[in-house]
Amino acid sequence: MDCFGRFHDSCIRELHMWTDHYVNSDLSMSVSIGLDHNIRLLVQRQAENPCSIELLFEKVTQLYIKPSPENYDSVILEATFLQKNGLFYWADDREWDPDGEAKYSSVNWICSKAVRWRDASEWLGSALRYGSSS
Repeated sequence: MDCFGRFHDSCIRELHMWTDHYVNSDLSMSVSIGLDHNIRLLVQRQAENPCSIELLFEKVTQLYIKPSPENYDSVILEATFLQKNGLFYWADDREWDPDGEAKYSSVNWICSKAVRWRDASEWLGSALRYGSSS
C-alpha cells in the first residue's frame, strides 16, 4: 500500500480471470475440485515508482465488480488492502469493510487466499495487456 501510494489517483486498467476448468477436443470436461479461480489486475496511477502494478489473486473466493455509471469517472482515491481470517481483501475504496453494510454497493473488490504483486510500470498507456479489444 505504501509503495503504491495507497492507490491514490489510480485506475483499474484491466482485469483477467481464469480457472483450471476446460473442455478437451473430444468435448470431455476437465474440472478442478479446489479453489481454482485466479485474477490478474492491472492498476495504473498518476505517480512514479511504480506508476503501474499488477496484482495476482490466487484461489479467489469472491469477486464483485460494479462499473461506474455513465458520466462518472472510475478514479480510485484510495484503496483498502487487508488480511482477515486467512483471506486477503482488496477494494477500490478506503472505507470499504468486508463485514460492512455496503459490501455490495459501488465498490469493486476481490477476496482470495493468496495475493502477489509486481511492478508493471512499463505497462502504462492505453494498450491492452491481457487481450485485444476486438
